Amino acid sequence: MTITGAIVLFAVFWFLALYMILPLFVRSQEEAGEVEPGTSAGAPDQPLMRKKLIWTTVAAVLMWIVAYLVINSGVITVADIARLTGRPD
Repeated sequence: MTITGAIVLFAVFWFLALYMILPLFVRSQEEAGEVEPGTSAGAPDQPLMRKKLIWTTVAAVLMWIVAYLVINSGVITVADIARLTGRPD
């Protein structure tokens, strides 16, 4: 895996994890009982972005490590992928 490939793969995993983690632990202002004037009642009470970004990074690092180990160990090769898709090498 090249350094550019590793960085791109990490970025893909980071955004994937972010989109999975963003909706977790969201409580609306209406549920909290304190709606700020000028905002929607469905707006988040406390978005907890710092914690979510930390958890996103941790999840992305774990996914990247697994992918890196699989790619560099040779468990799955380009020939295997070509064979599964029915395309010639």
